[in-house]
Amino acid sequence: MSGTAHEENVYDALTESDDPRWAFGSGFEDAEADIVAPVPGGTDPADLAAYCLMLGDDALIYSHRLTEWVSNAPELEEEVALANTALDLLGQARVLLSRAGHVEGLAEGGTGRDEDALAHGREVHEFRNVALAEPSDDLDFARAIARLLVFSTWRLALLHRLQGSADPVVAAVAAKGVKEVTYHRDHAARWTLRLGDGTAESHRRMQDALVWVWPFLGELFRTSDVERRLVAAGVAVDPADTHDEVHGVLDEVIARATLTRPDVPGIGTIAGRGGRQGVHTEKLEQALVVMQSLARRHPGATW
Repeated sequence: MSGTAHEENVYDALTESDDPRWAFGSGFEDAEADIVAPVPGGTDPADLAAYCLMLGDDALIYSHRLTEWVSNAPELEEEVALANTALDLLGQARVLLSRAGHVEGLAEGGTGRDEDALAHGREVHEFRNVALAEPSDDLDFARAIARLLVFSTWRLALLHRLQGSADPVVAAVAAKGVKEVTYHRDHAARWTLRLGDGTAESHRRMQDALVWVWPFLGELFRTSDVERRLVAAGVAVDPADTHDEVHGVLDEVIARATLTRPDVPGIGTIAGRGGRQGVHTEKLEQALVVMQSLARRHPGATW
């Protein structure tokens, strides 16, 4: 990530906002994009809360995995780049979880929770992220780049379309996120080219990394019932609509990197249920044990 992106996304949020929680980074120009903005007409608050959790959990869990590279990256500049990528995604997650918590309280029988309760107080089956975000890459740098390439290409396609969302908070997160994730995708693409078209060893490891990440692609384009209803309300986008764009970008990068598109089966579902329905791999539980450990050991603590 460039220094300019870092300043726009992190430092500016710290210096220009009255909110001392700098990573919140609302930085929205549209005053209507407030967390407590009214739910768009014709939208079920429970559906909107669930959708914000989907987008927020994708960013939250993946940002946690990216932070595992802090003090482990192959060079200092790369360590900073991956950490900043994680911070960008964490900022998106915080806004989306806050919106989910607020809207959740408006739903019938809802109680409402803040972002911390949603991040640190939920059990595995309550998360709605895709499986792509869950596993550790075991500090294999090629795997880290392969996942970043796939995740950022897919998320950028989603965010581009969500800029026109009827929900002002989702639209504002998308507008800001497009700038951030564009850098993430560019960074991953450059490393893919460098590794794929590098030495025989770097080529082999990058190809192996693509094989590792490829089974997770299929889930990215499955449309849940919640998404289907919110598409009709103008709030969400159908992830299936991003399929051709995502595969087109990946094919171009892979070909230029002299790599081969993997031909491997995708991960399956359980009775048609996957991450969006709360069905996860054991890797998510392992991630939550670490991510939630401090908050669960010291409930309500502040620092």
